[in-house]
Amino acid sequence: MERETAWKKYNKTQKRELEKLCRDYRGFISQCKTERECVARCIELAKAKGYRDLEELTATNTQLRPGDKVYACCMGKTLALFNLGRDPLEQGMAILGAHVDSPRIDVKQEPLYESDGSAFFDTHYYGGIKKYQWVTIPLAIRGLAVKKDGSKVAVNIGDNPGDPVFCISDLLIHLSQEQLEKKGRKVVEGEDLDLLIGTVPLADEEKDAVRKNVLRLLEEEYGLQEDDLTSAELEIVPAGEAREAGLDRSMILGYGQDDRVCAYTSLIAMLEVDDVQRTTCCYLCDKEEIGSVGATGARSRFFENAVAELLSLSGQLTPLALSRCLRHSRMLSSDVSAAYDPLYASAFNKRSTCYLGKGLVFNKFTGSGGKSGSNDANPEFIADVRRVLDEAKVSYQNAELGKVDLGGGGTIAYIFALLGMEVIDSGVAVLSMHAPWELTSKADVYEAKRGYVAFLKNI
Repeated sequence: MERETAWKKYNKTQKRELEKLCRDYRGFISQCKTERECVARCIELAKAKGYRDLEELTATNTQLRPGDKVYACCMGKTLALFNLGRDPLEQGMAILGAHVDSPRIDVKQEPLYESDGSAFFDTHYYGGIKKYQWVTIPLAIRGLAVKKDGSKVAVNIGDNPGDPVFCISDLLIHLSQEQLEKKGRKVVEGEDLDLLIGTVPLADEEKDAVRKNVLRLLEEEYGLQEDDLTSAELEIVPAGEAREAGLDRSMILGYGQDDRVCAYTSLIAMLEVDDVQRTTCCYLCDKEEIGSVGATGARSRFFENAVAELLSLSGQLTPLALSRCLRHSRMLSSDVSAAYDPLYASAFNKRSTCYLGKGLVFNKFTGSGGKSGSNDANPEFIADVRRVLDEAKVSYQNAELGKVDLGGGGTIAYIFALLGMEVIDSGVAVLSMHAPWELTSKADVYEAKRGYVAFLKNI
């Protein structure tokens, strides 16, 4: 079914709201380029709206009542917000779930080495990337180093005014005949994604003089010894701020929009919706790009444990209360979808794809081939979601991720569906997904936020 562009329906007030939301969003993804930075900023915004730490409430056995707002954080990289409604928790929640990790390049645990007068950080890429896209662009190092005494050192080099930037070198075109004969996945190998970080030798040193000079700078600037890098979590990300794109300024070009565009709009929707009948939840997780594994991924028990603590502090914890709460919940698994690209039309089925500017995207299923690894949403739930969005006059569209046998992808939807709840994938259309710089439409960002608000209020 043909969907009209959302741009045609906006009045002056809505256009102002759209621009403000997108301006704030650009600031968020410019400042928050790691999952830790995202979660820390989200907690700041939540606290300003009256959210309290579940761990502190549990320690003091503070009883919770309808209207109370609570957050739970796991290891600084996963966050759940809860706004307690008037209905008992056993009747379920309205949940928005997104992820805050993005494809990138990680620094290894013993990374620093010198080769022929140049110092490098050895790396390992994270998530699905086209490796050749990451060479010769300005890069920043962001993350955290933890010393043996437990003290933490925040690292952000490349995004502050006056900072140096870094890059991964590439072979010049004049000598690339053999390289250009390789397949795309082999043009740049994973082991060749090492970050060039210095070329000046330390005076009076003969062996590894450049490497030693880098160590000197790390100690002077950050108080870090080489051994401290073994307990560091340093991420290499594109340097620079998110920008408006297009002569009409209709788009946003920025790093990490998969899936921070859905995380941010989910968060803002959660903070906007106040007095609720049904408990609302915003869940922002880590590790989706590598299979939702580990303590901070969606497969962990963190979310279930947090809900159990809520039930306990609300005086509703019975042997079956947790399973009933989860089973009766309804969720939008908010993740991005592949926008139709006319330059690569052969990868898409135009009847089953999404377009920039046509609103919030729904994927009944993801997976690949014969829907392998997919959650497949139930039509009864889809009908309810349609009703809610139509009543709120939200623009939305339906899509699949490219042609049936061409590729595929996944989200956290199937993980929460295993708990018995109704789940459907929804999110924002993205051009150049998983590239260092991704494109979204401002209209889709705005419609996503509006759709998430409607879902939380009325589902």
